[in-house]
Amino acid sequence: MNRDTLHVVCPHCHTTNRVRADQLEAAPDCGRCHQPLFTAHPVALDAAAFERHLERSDLPLLVDFWAPWCGPCRMMAPHFEAAAAQLEPHVRLVKVNTEEQPALAARWGIRSIPTLVLWAGGREVARQSGAMGQGDIVRWVHAALTSRH
Repeated sequence: MNRDTLHVVCPHCHTTNRVRADQLEAAPDCGRCHQPLFTAHPVALDAAAFERHLERSDLPLLVDFWAPWCGPCRMMAPHFEAAAAQLEPHVRLVKVNTEEQPALAARWGIRSIPTLVLWAGGREVARQSGAMGQGDIVRWVHAALTSRH
């Protein structure tokens, strides 16, 4: 795959699509289900879908590990939602409910929630525990991705 073309996993059917980098902001649709590849909203993932997004997408993946009973998680949810609108289409934001996906949380060593983990190129590049506001999330992601280069 050349640098001008990216693999992007569909948030709806989880099919891997090839998208020209210069077309990311042109609201591309999935070649299989024809839904938008970017919705400006975090995507809730189970373990199988999480693996597809982590392994097959060229986009950085920002994951919010959370649980419905967690007050700070609920407090951060609208900020994470707003951050998705700012960071897409260059970063995919997803949510993993640790109550529904305990094995996934255990695999990645999630000890407290909410925990944000940022992956790029299939590797973890940053981790932050505790609730954050929208601006802090966006700045943290940009700083983590900038420090990789």
